[in-house]
Amino acid sequence: MRNRAFRALALAAVAAAWQPPAPARAQVDTAAMNALARMGTYLNSLTTFQVRAEITREEVLADGQKVQLASSADLVADQPRRLRVNVSDDRQQRLLLYDGRSFTLFAPRLNFYATTAAPGSIQDLARQLEDRHGVELPLVDLFRWGTPEARVAEITSAMVVGPAEVGGVTCEQYAFRQAGLDWQVWIQKGEFPLPCRLVLTTLTDEARPQHATTYTWNLAPSFNDAAFAFVPPADARQITFAEVAAERASRN
Repeated sequence: MRNRAFRALALAAVAAAWQPPAPARAQVDTAAMNALARMGTYLNSLTTFQVRAEITREEVLADGQKVQLASSADLVADQPRRLRVNVSDDRQQRLLLYDGRSFTLFAPRLNFYATTAAPGSIQDLARQLEDRHGVELPLVDLFRWGTPEARVAEITSAMVVGPAEVGGVTCEQYAFRQAGLDWQVWIQKGEFPLPCRLVLTTLTDEARPQHATTYTWNLAPSFNDAAFAFVPPADARQITFAEVAAERASRN
């Protein structure tokens, strides 16, 4: 009995003395941040490029079940004033054209299009579409990395995960965290530090839905002026872009 009592007292003392380990403090690895900055600087140095993006995203249903949807985007950029993006999935197709003066969105399956006057750069166009029309330019991050709009100051954790391969390309994988978001990027090693894969995980939803993009790059694309010009089909119907400010006013 004494031995049992002694063991019980000893275990109680150990339990009272034990404290759970403190959670590790978030670390911002300088090497990871430098790699991100180098990638952004390189992307900003490109004048012309073509990139094919294979995209998967998870939608969370009302009962918490996740459904994965796939799409693709083919983008040709002639910076700073011309852009062509073709986006398609099982349900819809969209062609976006920007020639430095106007921006057009064409829906071939529905056969309608909308055109609006546009500012003089792709970055300014992206801001105008979001602020005025509530439209996000596909693959817009490619034009924001390396600029103040990348908001790298909001990163609270950054780490080097290690070497990896994406589609036969040798990369280094990095992981970052900021408010409401975990994200990873695989950056090509060598003199062309291009993003090869990007994975975003939303933390504000307990289901943790992900959005993943794999990129295939062509740094010497072939195109002509007609690639960025829109000639509507004879039977296409023209509509007008909705104004976000007007919609908000009507709700109030």
